[in-house]
Amino acid sequence: MNENQLSLFLLIFLVGSICGAAIFWIYYRFALGGVEQIANNIMHRAQQDGEEVIKSAELAFKQKQLESQKEIESYLHNERKKIQGEEERLKQREDKIENRMNLVEKKLSDIEKREAILIARKSQVDEEKKSLSETHGKLVVELEKISGLSSSEAKDLLLTRLTNEVKTEAALLIRRIRKEAEEEGDKQAAVIISTAINRLAVPCVSETTVSTVAIPNDEMKGRIIGREGRNIRALERETGINFIIDDTPGAIVLSGFDPVRKHIAKTALTELLLDGRIHPTRIEEVVEKATFNVHKQIKQYGEDAALRAGAINLHPELINLMGKLKFRYSYGQNILDHSLEVSHLMGLMAAELGLDIRLAKRIGLLHDVGKAVTHEIEGSHAIIGHDLALKYGESKEVANGIGCHHREMPPTTIEADLCSAADAISASRDGARIEAVEEYIKRIRNLEDLALEFPGVEKAYAMQAGRELRIVVVPDEIDDAGAINLARDLTKRIEQEMTYPGKIKITVIREKRVVEYAV
Repeated sequence: MNENQLSLFLLIFLVGSICGAAIFWIYYRFALGGVEQIANNIMHRAQQDGEEVIKSAELAFKQKQLESQKEIESYLHNERKKIQGEEERLKQREDKIENRMNLVEKKLSDIEKREAILIARKSQVDEEKKSLSETHGKLVVELEKISGLSSSEAKDLLLTRLTNEVKTEAALLIRRIRKEAEEEGDKQAAVIISTAINRLAVPCVSETTVSTVAIPNDEMKGRIIGREGRNIRALERETGINFIIDDTPGAIVLSGFDPVRKHIAKTALTELLLDGRIHPTRIEEVVEKATFNVHKQIKQYGEDAALRAGAINLHPELINLMGKLKFRYSYGQNILDHSLEVSHLMGLMAAELGLDIRLAKRIGLLHDVGKAVTHEIEGSHAIIGHDLALKYGESKEVANGIGCHHREMPPTTIEADLCSAADAISASRDGARIEAVEEYIKRIRNLEDLALEFPGVEKAYAMQAGRELRIVVVPDEIDDAGAINLARDLTKRIEQEMTYPGKIKITVIREKRVVEYAV
């Protein structure tokens, strides 16, 4: 519904209302008796009111028309402005496009000119190349005539000379780099090892196994033996250790290959001596109790060692094996303490080299774990330890470090290669290991005698407490190649026939002296 229809509807509604009021008023007048007069008055008033309403309605309609016309004109004016703005923008864009087209046309003309110049130059260059190739061919022919060699022969000769020169320079460069690397490596290794040794704080005291138990008097000997030897037989049966009574006065000697059993037997015998009640039943009870306590101690020793070395998540069997090393000795050095020393040394050296410290310390702690079962399993303790580590869930890197510390397998990591160095440092430090004087002298003499058995050996000297063997050979009987073979053969003989801690360095000296006298 538009505005005109609305105005007409209002006008009709107003007229109808007035007419209804007039009719009501006329009816009222008729009821009072002045119907005609009232009707006339009503008609007159209604006519006047109608005219006024019509006039007001016309005025309102005209006003609405004017307002609508103004709004339309305003809207048209705004639209014209927008259209003019768009026309101006389009005109500006057309101008820009024309300018760009002009630039493009100009550049295309420049490119065409350059292409023409390049084509001309190309043709000129082709002609020059053709002339140069002809000249080169003539020169090659003249050179071949002068030198008496073809071009392929000259190339081969030049390449051969260059190859020889490059090989010579490469060999010299490799030799120089290798020499510098060896010198620098020796310096760095010396610094790292000396730093690790200086930082290692351990007591220089060697331990020895105690296999004797003191007894207060000879009466106690008889009680230990028992009637017809039943007590000592019960002890030997329960512990698996031999009890030797009569050889040492005032003491009982315990003999056995298993150090754990030996410690159990010593603990049980000590408790029996303190208790005084010695009979087969009591012996069984005491040995059972001692076995339980010793195995508990073994577990505690293993856990303490793992904690000190920072080796977490060790398999319980490996912990028990580490605890058993507390009762194992190598030339008076306790194996568990030695393992902890190696672990600390490897951690220090790994820190200096920027390697994995935890891996190095774990390898060092477990490197001699095979010694706990060497009397039960055949083979080298390093290989046994390697197999045990893999069996109980250790990584291949740890197992390889255990297996290669005596060079019985090649190392796969630098941490594994550190194990042999740390093991040698711990074993060779002052006071770490002891050896009986008679055995020491015998071993040194055997070492020198073994070297003197080889033909061409003039002198042999065992030095550095038997860790180095220097041999002086007769130069007329053994040449340089023979000296190398002698060192290798002597090494094999020593490894096969002798038992020794650590390793032995063999140095063969061959010196040729010529003396003449001028008279």
